[in-house]
Amino acid sequence: MSWSFRALRLLAGLTLAQQLVLLALLPATIATLGAIAVLTRQHLSNLTELMRANAQTVALQVATVAQSQMQHMDRRALQRTAQSGSYQPHVQQVQIWSEEGEIVANSETVDRQRGEGLQVVAPITGDDGRQHGKVMVEMSLDAVTSAKRAVWFNVVMVLGASLAGVGLAGWWAARRISAPIQALGEAVDRLGAGEDAQVEVEGTAEVRRLQHGFNLAARALLESRNQLESRIVHATAELASKNQQLEVASQAKTRLLAAASHDLRQPLHALTLFSDGLANGETDPVRLQRIGHIRECVESLDRLFSELLNLSQLDAGVLQPQWTDFALDTLFDEISRNFRAVAEQKNLRLVVRKTDAWVRCDYVMLSRILNNLVSNSLRHTSEGGILVGARRRGRSIRVEVWDTGVGIAPHHQSRVFEEFYQVDQGRQGGRDQRGMGLGLATVQRLAALLNTRVELSSRLLKGTCVRVPVRAAEPAPMLAPVLAQPLGMAVEPDTSLADVLVLVIDDERTILEGLQVVLTNWGAQVMAAQSRSEALALADTWDRPPDVVVSDLLLQAGDNGLDVIAALERHPRGIGPSTARLLVTGETKPDRLREVASAGVAVLYKPVSPRVLRQAIQAQLAAAHGALAPVG
Repeated sequence: MSWSFRALRLLAGLTLAQQLVLLALLPATIATLGAIAVLTRQHLSNLTELMRANAQTVALQVATVAQSQMQHMDRRALQRTAQSGSYQPHVQQVQIWSEEGEIVANSETVDRQRGEGLQVVAPITGDDGRQHGKVMVEMSLDAVTSAKRAVWFNVVMVLGASLAGVGLAGWWAARRISAPIQALGEAVDRLGAGEDAQVEVEGTAEVRRLQHGFNLAARALLESRNQLESRIVHATAELASKNQQLEVASQAKTRLLAAASHDLRQPLHALTLFSDGLANGETDPVRLQRIGHIRECVESLDRLFSELLNLSQLDAGVLQPQWTDFALDTLFDEISRNFRAVAEQKNLRLVVRKTDAWVRCDYVMLSRILNNLVSNSLRHTSEGGILVGARRRGRSIRVEVWDTGVGIAPHHQSRVFEEFYQVDQGRQGGRDQRGMGLGLATVQRLAALLNTRVELSSRLLKGTCVRVPVRAAEPAPMLAPVLAQPLGMAVEPDTSLADVLVLVIDDERTILEGLQVVLTNWGAQVMAAQSRSEALALADTWDRPPDVVVSDLLLQAGDNGLDVIAALERHPRGIGPSTARLLVTGETKPDRLREVASAGVAVLYKPVSPRVLRQAIQAQLAAAHGALAPVG
């Protein structure tokens, strides 16, 4: 089986011409060898029989002469008779035997080498018909051996000539057949490479028909290819044009959102500050209720702008994961603190299950993901509640957020993670709390930065479950994890700002007035400037540098807060390492966000609530004083 398989593989490796020649040679070789074998056997058989007949003749001649000599038992005469028989051509030995089998005469050749022989025995009979002895003649077969050698030489010569003739004839016929086929194969290769592949029509009728059909097919295929290439060029140009239009539209969208966000954040930020100033010291319940409504509107607008800011930060590429190991329960506690009051206000249950799982992830990014998911669930749930938990699945932890909200129809589930896509489920609760359709899109993009995915399952009018797998980590109970908390979270908000000197820089007069009201209510001393020149003029006259500089990013005449802070650092009486620095901006352009991220200055994005502003100032003061504290 193995031999036949190797033979088939060997044949498969031969060219068509070689296979045709082989097919011609094999039958010719077999037939020639068969014919030569039969003729040679017959010739050698005839030659052997001839030698046997010659030996029989010699034996009869010796027996006739020895007849009378045997009757008288004349041994000398018998010896001479035997010698005379041995002189015959090809005779090697002659023996005369008595009736009892005794050798009475023996003659062997001595003038030539003895070889293989053929023995023939003839009886010696008397006149009375009785047998008186026997004559044995041994005939040499050297002639037969020589004839065999001559025959094999002739066989080789004849076979070689026959095979050479058959091979040449077969090669000529094979080339006549294979050459057009080989030309067709080369034409097919050229056709595959996109070149012209016409072949010359020649050869036998069958081959000419095949060549003609190939030429027709090649021309049709070339025409189809030219049409397809033309369509591809046209479609590519059209696609490039559409992509350019989409890019222009996307850039226009980004510029519009950035401009609208910045321009609207300015008065919103001022409104936030003034609403807090109105509430300070107010005791009238009616006015406090109205101030509360104003704050609710501000918080709603703040949520919408935060969605835009998160998307802009992702577009700018300023968010990069900071991998750390932390207890997942720490983040769950933060989620519970952030949303429990909101859930109770809507008469919903917020259940955050305790867990001992540790994960390796970016704390802030995972916090944003869960905050968006829980906020989205609260927004679309009118009764029941929200459950936040974690389950171990192999080497990962699956964080899950369940709700009993309105759910998402199957045909919407594949699109809810797209930007600005919203499912119109109707109003919930009484006041429309829908966002801009960016929350889940932000979740999806944050998950991609964390090398994970967001899994969603939902049933209409039953609820929704969103799962985010994260990598599990080994617990480290003896180590307190260093978590990237949002700005100001580590400082108690009730710490007084008495005797803290704050320099506020903003080109919007209303924002300056609002900041002065809020900071003064907290006990701080406030210096205000609308431009670089005003800030440097204040530096010329102050008795001591400010403890904190709070500056807007974009100022008048194309100036920016980073450059103003740098100018104050260079001023002879300017700020030093002990002065905390804080930027407040409503900018959302990606290039601006990258500039802010690379500056190394703490940033708050407008609108900023008074509580967050106060926490940020306290955090920066603590950081500045801690950096100057002596070590040891």
